[in-house]
Amino acid sequence: MDYELAWQYQAKLFQANVDKKLVSRKLEVQGTPGLSNTINHLLFVEHPHVYTMGKSAKETNLLVSTEELYRLHASVHQINRGGDITYHGFGQLVVYPIFDLENFYTDIHRFLRELEQAVILTLQEFGITSGRLDGFTGVWLDPDKPELARKICAMGIRCSRWVTMHGIALNVNTDLSYFDHIVPCGIKDKAVSSMQVELGRIVDIQEVKTHLKSKLSQIFNINIVVLKN
Repeated sequence: MDYELAWQYQAKLFQANVDKKLVSRKLEVQGTPGLSNTINHLLFVEHPHVYTMGKSAKETNLLVSTEELYRLHASVHQINRGGDITYHGFGQLVVYPIFDLENFYTDIHRFLRELEQAVILTLQEFGITSGRLDGFTGVWLDPDKPELARKICAMGIRCSRWVTMHGIALNVNTDLSYFDHIVPCGIKDKAVSSMQVELGRIVDIQEVKTHLKSKLSQIFNINIVVLKN
């Protein structure tokens, strides 16, 4: 799905949850029990080539001109998640949890760590050992060896009234050359990798999706119901 369309869709779901909570809070202030009835959504998507710049992104971390972006068939979007610049493209599994954290816990740091854990456990299913790198978000390979550490999954979220949007981007069969045109996440001295590179073969992205859905379901203790249009 085109990035702009996906962003609009998740923003719509996000705002619907925020609005329900605002109505609930207003009723509570008026002395009437308020029920927000928020719905937690989990979106899985692949995007055509796109660079997204978070709230702390520096323009200098985009290393190509408008003309070069056209040649790369890539677009750029300034968005409202945390973090710097990253790339999304074919072969990358992007996951957007639009969660009301008050249904789980009110702790952003725990939320980020549990998203990371879901990815770490998913990679284990494919024989890839990964972990966390001190001072950075996302999931890393060889995080205990600074000279070898490379990111395989980026992460950035927005949270308002404990409702989240944006999420994680796991490199499965991603064309990593697109990262050469940016300073990924603003980190100049670390490389990026993919499951394909690490395993030396094309990976079934649907299989990755199935495992990741399962890990998220276990960690957040949720029952995932697939909605079909």
